[in-house]
Amino acid sequence: MNALTVLLALLAACANAAASVLMRRAAMEPGQGHAATEPKDDPDGPDDPDGPDGLDSADEPSGPSRRDRRLSWLAGAGLLAGSAVAQAAALAVGSLSVVQPLLASELLFMLAIGGAVFHRRPGRTTWLSFLALAAGLALFLGAAAPSAGRATADASRWFPVAVGVGCAVLVLAVVARLVRAAPRAAVLGLASAVLFAATAALLKEVTGRIPEGPAALAAHWTTYATAVTGLAAFGLLQCAFRAGTLVASQPALTLGDALTSTALGWALFGEHIALGARVLPEAAGVALIAAGTVGLARCPEVSGEWDARPAPTPRPVAGRDGRRREAPAATESTRATPERA
Repeated sequence: MNALTVLLALLAACANAAASVLMRRAAMEPGQGHAATEPKDDPDGPDDPDGPDGLDSADEPSGPSRRDRRLSWLAGAGLLAGSAVAQAAALAVGSLSVVQPLLASELLFMLAIGGAVFHRRPGRTTWLSFLALAAGLALFLGAAAPSAGRATADASRWFPVAVGVGCAVLVLAVVARLVRAAPRAAVLGLASAVLFAATAALLKEVTGRIPEGPAALAAHWTTYATAVTGLAAFGLLQCAFRAGTLVASQPALTLGDALTSTALGWALFGEHIALGARVLPEAAGVALIAAGTVGLARCPEVSGEWDARPAPTPRPVAGRDGRRREAPAATESTRATPERA
């Protein structure tokens, strides 16, 4: 596991997280903000000078302008492209077993960047989840010590791997039709994870063939299979988001991608991870990654509710008797229920 691979994978994760935050900001309508999501009906009537819930309308955030949203979208699109390039570069110099698990750090970067952009201070549970995910990644990769493997795979290995991946996705898709809500989101998240891992394996094959020249790349089937598999994975991920909450789909997506990539790295490129006594710390690392992923998926900075919930500060409220009282601050449990995508 060389330092350049780790650096490029973390750069890809950071760029993808920043792109997600900027795209979310670009989706905000003018006038949308923390206070703008409060109920518009004023139970105290139009004579209340402070408006609904005792909020001064002059203090309501106006949200980003149309120009700011356009710039945010363009910057997000550019960062998405940069993330893909960084991931390809990481796969060119490193193994699937290292690069794909490190991409789970996107949640950590999204927490930091989203909290700064939308002025959210993470709570204690969020920080504990942050530490659990970071520690889990370090423990798993440190104990597994994945080997580099080959730059390209033997042609004879692609067909049985493709059959296995296709059957796994088909079975998961059938199971997803038999369940509803959170279980369906989890199953679809796992199916998309399998396809994302397959996309990464194909991308590694493409980068390994770059020295052969543009003509060889254009003539090789993996170039086109990468695009098709990536689009299919993205489509399944959107289905997972529509089926249930981020809390249901994200753990299956994160762990499924990491574990499937490790298996594909072994099957296609001859990558190996340490076994024997190291299985216990590896399993502990996977458990920490799962716990951290669940916790981070619940927090508003990652779930996408940072711009749709009021900031957790008490505000004066005008009651029907004319007296002003302090409204209780929103707790993390009330803020952190992810919205359906």
